[in-house]
Amino acid sequence: MFQGETAITIDDKGRLAIPTSYRDLVAGAGGNRLVVTYNPFESGSLYLYPQAVWERVRDQVNALPRTRSVNRQLQLKLVGAATFVEPDANGRIGIPASHRNAVGIEKKAVLVGMGEKFELWSEQAHLAQIRQTLGDADLGDDLVDLQL
Repeated sequence: MFQGETAITIDDKGRLAIPTSYRDLVAGAGGNRLVVTYNPFESGSLYLYPQAVWERVRDQVNALPRTRSVNRQLQLKLVGAATFVEPDANGRIGIPASHRNAVGIEKKAVLVGMGEKFELWSEQAHLAQIRQTLGDADLGDDLVDLQL
């Protein structure tokens, strides 16, 4: 399980170093392969899945009927944009320029462990998300009894 947030620097070649605390987890969870794709729910971030987790997600998304527009959008943003990356000897992965440009990731980013995947956020988008607060109107029935 990936958890926590780490400030990340993207180098001039579009690479980021996977934090050392995650490297063994990445190697074990995905055969040292990650999949980079768009976050279809929020702008300003990408998803990074270990390969084994990705394959399950990909198959579920591809099984959705293509007759619905929302399904096609999800398939385009997740499956159509998916790119495999492997850490080099220094634990760095290259994030495609097309992906970085589309979500506004430049030099500074934030890598957030979200259980079975990572989210890579532009620094500005992450800060905006963190500054948002939840109010009573945002809490649905599934959150009311949550003990935080």
